[in-house]
Amino acid sequence: GEDVKPFTPGKAKEIVMSLQQPAVFCNMVGDWPALHWNAKYLSAVLDGKTIQFRLGLKTVDLVPQFETRCSYVKATLEEFLAWTCGQPSCLSGPFSCYEYSKYWAYADYKYIARIFEDKPEIFQDIRWSDFGFPGRSGKESTLWIGSEGANTPCHLDSYGCNLVLQVQGRKRWHLFPPGDTSFLYPTRIPYEESSIFSKVNVANPDLKCFPKFRNATAHVVTLSPGQVLLVPRHWWHYVESIDPITISINSWIELDADHEARVEEAITRMLVCAVKSAENPSDGDLWLNPTEVEATSHEINLQYLNKAVSAYFNCQKASVSEQARPSSTGAEQRTSASCKRKKRKVGCEPEGCRLLTHEFGFSTFKAEKLQKVPFGPHLIEVLPQSQETSSMGAVAVGSDSRDPHENEGGHFGKLHCTRKQLVMSNDCETPAHQMDSDSSPNASQTALSTNDLLDCLVNPHVISLVAQLLLERTRV
Repeated sequence: GEDVKPFTPGKAKEIVMSLQQPAVFCNMVGDWPALHWNAKYLSAVLDGKTIQFRLGLKTVDLVPQFETRCSYVKATLEEFLAWTCGQPSCLSGPFSCYEYSKYWAYADYKYIARIFEDKPEIFQDIRWSDFGFPGRSGKESTLWIGSEGANTPCHLDSYGCNLVLQVQGRKRWHLFPPGDTSFLYPTRIPYEESSIFSKVNVANPDLKCFPKFRNATAHVVTLSPGQVLLVPRHWWHYVESIDPITISINSWIELDADHEARVEEAITRMLVCAVKSAENPSDGDLWLNPTEVEATSHEINLQYLNKAVSAYFNCQKASVSEQARPSSTGAEQRTSASCKRKKRKVGCEPEGCRLLTHEFGFSTFKAEKLQKVPFGPHLIEVLPQSQETSSMGAVAVGSDSRDPHENEGGHFGKLHCTRKQLVMSNDCETPAHQMDSDSSPNASQTALSTNDLLDCLVNPHVISLVAQLLLERTRV
C-alpha cells in the first residue's frame, strides 16, 4: 500500500507557512520517484546534454568564494562523474585544467523545467503536493549537483521560504536567524536580484575584520538523503557538500511578504546599477554576479520599480477580495519566486521583469499561526550550535539508517586580516572617520570605496525604510 506519512498535506503546509525556525521533515518523501535521481541516473536521462559547472578552490580563504571569483565549464554529467572518480579521460576533457584534489565543482540553480524541457514527464517525480502545495512539481523546482567541498556563500533569499530535498550524499547547512543580519555584514556586491550576501566566510571567519560575527548564532544541521529542510523566510544560510557527490532539489514557496520585498529589490537594483555604472570600468571590479547578464539601464530599473509598486497595491486589493472566496490551488498558486535565479535578459520588458511583478491570476501564501509545533522524530528542530549535540543525532534517524551528523563544534581562533577584503580596507580596525587634519586618510587607512558607501546605502534596514516611505508616498 501507499506510505502513510507523518503529516497530512494540510498539516505540513501549516508547519511550512508558520514555523519561524529551520526544521527537518523526515519520512515524508519515501514514495517520491525523485529519490532515485542519483548522478548516474540523471546522466542517463540527460543523455550527453551539457550543463554549466561552477568551480572553486578547496583551500579555505578568509574571503567568501563568491561566484565572481569562480571558474566555469560546460560539461556532461558523465564527464563530471569521471572527474570525481579520477579517470584518465579527464586529462583532455572540460575539467582537464582543474585537479580534483584542489577544486570542487557545482552545477547549481539548474531549473528542472529548463534542463529537462524535452522530458516533462519527469516533473511528476517531485510531489510538493505532499507538503500542501497541489500542482507544484519538478516544473517549479531547482536541481543542485556538487562534488565534495562545493558550497554556496552565506546569503539570504529576499523572496519566499525554501523547501530542500536531499537526494544523494550529505550537505551541511549553517543557518543564522534574520535577527543576526547586522552580525553578518550584509552586502549587495556582487549584485544579484533576490540575494543578499554576507562578507563573512562563515566557514573561516575573519574576526579581526568582522568582530560582530562573534555575536551570530549558527544553527547547524547535516541533511541526509530522504530528508527535507525548511528554510524560513530571510534566514541566512551557508551550504557545503560533505560527500563525494551530492544532489539536492528545492522549491521556493511564495509568501505575502514578497510583494513588499519586490519593491525593496527594485530600489536596490536602481541604486546599485546607478552607482556602479558611474564608476570607471577600468577599475575591474566584478560587481555583477554571473547570474545577471548585464547592468540594466536607469529607464528599465524605473519601470521595474513602478511595476513592483503597482503589484504591491494590486495584490493588497486582491488579498482583500480573496478573503471572500476560497483560495486558489495548483498552478494558480505558483508565482515568480520559483524562478529566483533566472538570468535577466536586458531590454525585454515587460517579460524581463517577472521577478519583480506577478501575473495577478497567481496568489501568494499567507503566513499562519501554529498552536503547537509538532517536533518529534518526524520534524526535527534545528537548534543553535551550542545545543546541537543533544538534538542533531536524531536528524539522521528519521529517514536514513546511517548517522550522518558528526559533532561539529564552531571553534574560531583569533584570525588576522591577511588580504584586502572585497569591500573592506587593509587595516580593518581603523575607523573610516579617523582622518588627518588635511582630510586625507591616515597612512594605515585606505580611502572609502564606492562599495563601502553602497553597503550603507543599500543596507537591508535602510532599503526597508525607503520602501515603506515610498509606498506611503504612493498610497496618498
